[in-house]
Amino acid sequence: MKLKKLPYDFSICKVTDISHIDLSADFCFVGKTDEELSLVCREEDAPKEAARRDDGWRAFRVEGELDFSLIGILSAISTALAEARIGLFAISTYNTDYILVKREHFERAMDALRKAGFEAEG
Repeated sequence: MKLKKLPYDFSICKVTDISHIDLSADFCFVGKTDEELSLVCREEDAPKEAARRDDGWRAFRVEGELDFSLIGILSAISTALAEARIGLFAISTYNTDYILVKREHFERAMDALRKAGFEAEG
């Protein structure tokens, strides 16, 4: 399975008002539940009005469109990172998965994933 590094620094935010989110930004992932409104975006696009904000994340994407019948992709990634003692933040979209790790652990995370059999590019 191929992983592609994304060339940005990301923020993970808790927001109280969707009007503060720039939905036209390059990378903008919004998750809303009955308890919260979360945003993952490039650091420079994070709203100043965020209730909470955690900067310093890097990300990679699982390349290609993943069929819903595929099993164990996130499990294999999270296991490799857990064994390397690296925490993660996962995003799943209709097409694929995105994994974020703290910037200071990113290259070590990519090395751990390569050792686990993933092909990392970028």
